[in-house]
Amino acid sequence: MPLIKSNYNPSLIFRNGHISTVYSSKLRKTPLLIQQRERINLPDGDFLDLDWSHSEKITKKLVILLHGLEGNAQRTYMKGAGIELQKNAWDIAAMNFRGCSGEDNLAYQSYHSGKTEDLEVVIHHILEKDKYQEIVLVGFSLGANLLLKYLGERDTIPSEIKKGVAISVPTSLRGSLECLMKPENWLYSKAFLINLRKKYQLKMKQHPDKMNVSDLNKIKTLKDFDDVYTSKAHGFKDAYDYYEKNSSNQFISNINIPILILNAKNDSFLSEDCYPYQAAENSKNIYLETPLYGGHVGFHQTNEVYYSEKRTLEFLK
Repeated sequence: MPLIKSNYNPSLIFRNGHISTVYSSKLRKTPLLIQQRERINLPDGDFLDLDWSHSEKITKKLVILLHGLEGNAQRTYMKGAGIELQKNAWDIAAMNFRGCSGEDNLAYQSYHSGKTEDLEVVIHHILEKDKYQEIVLVGFSLGANLLLKYLGERDTIPSEIKKGVAISVPTSLRGSLECLMKPENWLYSKAFLINLRKKYQLKMKQHPDKMNVSDLNKIKTLKDFDDVYTSKAHGFKDAYDYYEKNSSNQFISNINIPILILNAKNDSFLSEDCYPYQAAENSKNIYLETPLYGGHVGFHQTNEVYYSEKRTLEFLK
């Protein structure tokens, strides 16, 4: 499809990518979205949690929300998207990746940018309820990459899955990692690293045969974490092997349902190859919108409703 010309034009202060990113993550008031938790037991004996929100009207439409790195279903961007969809007669299933729902998961492995097997379990679990005729996937950042990989790596997907929306998606994981390692992004990478190291320490108590203080001390950057833990726990040679095999760029052209990709040009988390212009131009299913502004998951319009939330609804209609 032709590239979408964006009409997103925020107020002057939110034209700064860093202000958009930080404000939206830390300062925007979290919308009041009531959630009910359901635990799903996974085939390997582990678990993950879904947080459900239901439309006031009886509906056969469902959105599955997928959060970003070290996020959860309670993040402001998740609830912001959820409440707008709920108002428009969608049920919401907000997925917490393994170890992200406030309780450490049981297995040595956890989640990563391309671990689509858990999403597949969630989708089939929902389909077994025999309630929904239309399912849409909406992902943010890491969750958006996972969404695109899920849709593009399989020959078939359930017919109930009709569309997808990928917001601030690092379609090149190595490119995004290298951006996060730049000095301008030190604050973000440091915050991620602190959380990831804490999780490593917590998990180390459960798995002392596989994790130790010596390896923990090697984790000084995000790439170190992926070398020491992510790649080892999930069967990759090293961080670069993990990035190469799980970047969604290589799967996008295989997607057979309509997809909106919304990536701001001033998103400091994204490298040049995170804007799949050629794939969009050559596909009838990929709608790529690259507004000048928005930072990383920071498409402020008003505190109540973000541009990304309005665009998601427009695209689903």
